[in-house]
Amino acid sequence: MNIPFDNFQKLGKEQVEVTLKTFGSVSKGAQNIAVELADYSKKSFEEGTATLEKLVGAKTLDKAVEIQADYLKTAYEGFIAQSTKLSELYADLAKEMLKPYEGLYAKVNSPAN
Repeated sequence: MNIPFDNFQKLGKEQVEVTLKTFGSVSKGAQNIAVELADYSKKSFEEGTATLEKLVGAKTLDKAVEIQADYLKTAYEGFIAQSTKLSELYADLAKEMLKPYEGLYAKVNSPAN
C-alpha cells in the first residue's frame, strides 16, 4: 500500500484530534465517577453517624440489635446499588473513549487507502 505524504499528514492530524476528543471524554467520565464516589461517601458517612446516634440512644439490647440490623441491610443495599451505578459509569466511559477512534479506524481500513 502506497500512502502519499499528504494523506499521511492528514492521518496524523486526525489522530491528534481523536486523541484530544478522547482526553475530553476521559476527563468528563472520570469527573462523573469522582462526583458519584464523593456523594456516596458523604451519604454513607451520614447514615453511619445517624445509626451511631440511634445506637447510643437505644434503651434495650433488642433495640440496639434491630438498629444495627437495619443499618447493615440499608448499607448492603446501598453498596449494591452504588456498585451497579459505578459499573455503568465505567462502561459508558469505555464506550466514549472508543467512539472517536471508530471513524479513524474506518478510514484506515477503507478500500480507498
